[in-house]
Amino acid sequence: MLPVGNKPLLESIIEAVSAAGIAEIVLVVGYHRERIQNHFGDGNQWDVDITYAIQEKQLGTGHALLQAEPYIDSDFIALNGDRYIESQVIEDLIDERRQSGWSCIAVTRIDTPNRFGIVELDGQTVTDIVEKPPAGTTSSRQINAGVYAFGPEIFDSIRETESFGEQALTTTLQTQSKVQPLRAISVTGRWGDVSYPWDLLSLNDYALDQFQSNPDSEMTQAGHVASTATLHDDFLLGENVTIHPGAVVLHGTSIGENVSVGANAVLENVVVFPDATIGPGAVVRDSIIGVNATIGPNTTIEGGNTELTLDGEVHRNVEFGGLVGDYARLKANITVKPGTVIGEGVGVESGAVVSGRIADNASIVRG
Repeated sequence: MLPVGNKPLLESIIEAVSAAGIAEIVLVVGYHRERIQNHFGDGNQWDVDITYAIQEKQLGTGHALLQAEPYIDSDFIALNGDRYIESQVIEDLIDERRQSGWSCIAVTRIDTPNRFGIVELDGQTVTDIVEKPPAGTTSSRQINAGVYAFGPEIFDSIRETESFGEQALTTTLQTQSKVQPLRAISVTGRWGDVSYPWDLLSLNDYALDQFQSNPDSEMTQAGHVASTATLHDDFLLGENVTIHPGAVVLHGTSIGENVSVGANAVLENVVVFPDATIGPGAVVRDSIIGVNATIGPNTTIEGGNTELTLDGEVHRNVEFGGLVGDYARLKANITVKPGTVIGEGVGVESGAVVSGRIADNASIVRG
């Protein structure tokens, strides 16, 4: 339920599906499923009928798809829930499936493909899918975009695929591509993945551009903005947001519901989750602030270009100030170095300088 443009990414996916003319959706849910079900209900708000299939254990994408099998008896579109897409690629997959009868996979070209499943092609025919190959081992820049068109026969193919702990859909497709046609359809329109925190900032910036280009859009919902606060272009304020005197909200910033932004605070290129508090005089740039987190008075998350390591992988030239986890509490006059990841429930005492990765529920004191 990550917010992109102040609404869940999954909601954007459902809107794209509905815009493509699909009226019946099966959502495979597991972790935090109550939040998803409470938000989407029966789907009536989006002109779709939503059924929920429960995946009790997270055993891979193929296993997740199998949970939807009881509700499917004809051709269907399958989508990852963490990719930003637009409706045209769904329509293109539907058309190709109807015309050729082939299973289809959406692909998109990127400059750094090695963190995704790379798709090898002969024309539009898939010859291989290699999951996160080492750099230099493939010349392809086409990656799996996480959108597919299948018939019900895919379920037997998943069950027949040898698995080692998890049933990965890409393993089934890799095997399938050797014995029967698998068609690649290039993504048209925007595509985005949220593998890393800064990906969310990039997608949010795009969503704000789209929102701003719609003349019927309301950038500010019910809330209170002081007359001396400054709001620049391409921002979004959720319901019941309070912007105090002298605060400045700059480009690329989305502020969720029930957030308070203190006097003379500055926010630029920031996603603020609901119920967070930004203290007076705080400066936050290129960052993500979690649910009910607190950024204390005169605390600085400066942002800018940085290098950081996540899960053993080094990322260079990343515009990223930091991630402050849900329910974290940062007191006054704290400096957060670029690229810092602060876990959920972390407490940071006044005057501390914070960098690197801070584990959930840790306590940091001034040293």
